[in-house]
Amino acid sequence: MSELNLDALSTAANEARGLAIDAVHACSSGHLGLPLGAADIGAVLYGHAMTYDPAAPKWLNRDRFILSAGHGSMFLYGWLHLSGYNLPLDEIKNFRQLHSITPGHPEFGETDGVEATTGPLGQGVGNAVGYALSGKMAAAKYNTAEHTIFDQTIFCLAGDGCLQEGVASEAIAFAGHNGLDNLVLIYDSNDVTLDAMADVTQSYDACARFEAFGWNAVRVDGHDMKAVLAAIENAKNNKNGKPTLIEAKTLIGKGIPEVAGTAAGHGEGGAKFAESARKGLGLPEETFFVSEGTRSYFADHKAALAAEHAKWEETFSAWKSANPQLASQLDDAVNQVTPENLLELIPEFAADYKGATRASGGDIIQAVAEAVPNLITGSADLFGSTKNYIKSSGDVSKDDFNEKNIWFGIREHAMGAICNGIAYDGLFLATGATFAVFADYLRPSIRLAGLAHLPVGYILTHDSVGVGEDGPTHQPVETVSGLRVIPNLDVIRPGDPEETAGAFAAMVERKDGPTALFLTRQNIATQSSIPVKTRREGVFKGAYVAKEETGALTTILIATGSELQHAMNAAETLGGGVRVVSMPCMERFDRQSDDYKESVLPKACTKRVAIEAGVSGLWYKYVGSEGAIVGIDRFGISAPGDTVMSELGMTPENLVAVVKSLG
Repeated sequence: MSELNLDALSTAANEARGLAIDAVHACSSGHLGLPLGAADIGAVLYGHAMTYDPAAPKWLNRDRFILSAGHGSMFLYGWLHLSGYNLPLDEIKNFRQLHSITPGHPEFGETDGVEATTGPLGQGVGNAVGYALSGKMAAAKYNTAEHTIFDQTIFCLAGDGCLQEGVASEAIAFAGHNGLDNLVLIYDSNDVTLDAMADVTQSYDACARFEAFGWNAVRVDGHDMKAVLAAIENAKNNKNGKPTLIEAKTLIGKGIPEVAGTAAGHGEGGAKFAESARKGLGLPEETFFVSEGTRSYFADHKAALAAEHAKWEETFSAWKSANPQLASQLDDAVNQVTPENLLELIPEFAADYKGATRASGGDIIQAVAEAVPNLITGSADLFGSTKNYIKSSGDVSKDDFNEKNIWFGIREHAMGAICNGIAYDGLFLATGATFAVFADYLRPSIRLAGLAHLPVGYILTHDSVGVGEDGPTHQPVETVSGLRVIPNLDVIRPGDPEETAGAFAAMVERKDGPTALFLTRQNIATQSSIPVKTRREGVFKGAYVAKEETGALTTILIATGSELQHAMNAAETLGGGVRVVSMPCMERFDRQSDDYKESVLPKACTKRVAIEAGVSGLWYKYVGSEGAIVGIDRFGISAPGDTVMSELGMTPENLVAVVKSLG
């Protein structure tokens, strides 16, 4: 690697500070502390140490940079602009404005070079761990003795806020245990949090903490570019089976003496000193200034990076020629290809099958994993209960990354953030499992997956009060509906094994957002009176007619999950004017055409009753003001599952009584 050009990069660092000051000043909103304090780190990363190609932002073997401290977004935008990404100066000037590609916090898919949607603190740390895991798995799967096509390094920049969040602790423990030595976490250690000096809320030794988690750790002056580069090069070139923490001591708000080194330097408070700050940094009065020297330096650097990329392309071409089967698999993975006949590749269940949907899901995932080679799965120390272990593969570990089963440990929040990181990388289809009631532990990650349109799958078992004896602490009554309100998340609660097959296929085939499957602990009846094809394909539509009325339509029963069996039984009692609609996924049904929705739930029939073993609120959308809901608007009970269900009204007899009460 060439020698560090201190003069050019020091100038660039000050001009990056100027861009941040001017952007925040222009909109009177934003965070200056990190962009100013960590500017020297940015200069080293984007101006020397990282391998990337601004003209090819999705180059497979690029180094990845994740800004976990996403509030410092002008750090990222400034360096993406200077290094030659498709982020023109006018977009810097439009920081935080309507329809700009420089939103307040970085958003994946909006801006080239933004590798993850960050802002909620600590999430980016988990995302970086996911990226690093994906990189290790890709290297193990695709590299050969003759050709190395994956050897990228994952960089993450985090602050005190990120490291105080619990998700970061979970993620760094996972990274250390699994030996992710392709991960470099740079800690912007400035002794300040938003409200006060950091010593008000923390007193640990960061390096010692990370070393205890199985990391390498080094402390450097974050304004000494040579020291920063030496630490980065040591991490990249001298891998020892451990990820690396670089604790970079910095001055928050460096360049604005009035607020530097204080909590006031965190946000936009220093922007009012823009004019004097520019002068102190040696910048002209002109705002949004970038010198010709900096432009020239990064133009040359961009050309050198493009040449490095071109050299890799030669290796990649040779690898493809030598490994056509692997190349085909990689191409399918990059393009998220799944078999068009996936439903047909899942074996049908016997008509008298009476297992829990978690059990049928355990059988289904075997067939799906065979058909979709890049499917991977994990569990929060619950494989034995969630049943999603892929039996044809082994366990992912620091000794073998070419496997499909990830042991996340009891770390639901990190599981979600890591799965997001894997999905951002785009080479593997990530799924993670836990008990439904613990979905709230990973809810922030699920929300971000919805926001970033990530195809992550969540396998959530023990989905209702049917859990039984473990009692109300483990019986989710609000969880299913609680996730349904997250935009762009599909929540599927299948009612028998064939609907479960449809649910897994729908999850795998969805490319534009996450899917949560809710599966039962208790055994439920197979609805063999409904054709297999109808049940499976009905899930893709979100809702379908499970039982057609045999006379003039008077009543519609709407059911989901384990309550479908009750609706089918109740319809037999109520007579020929009753239709049963299975609605495993509200979100998919809502996306159907008006004609299809009318064919399933005709407006003329207003006598409707929905049944679900959970809170009732969302069902009014489908039953209307004249309908009724058989739900559970209270916490559960500790007793055998069947007893709890009966006690709380989840029976065909109670459903019949409610229908009759409507007249």
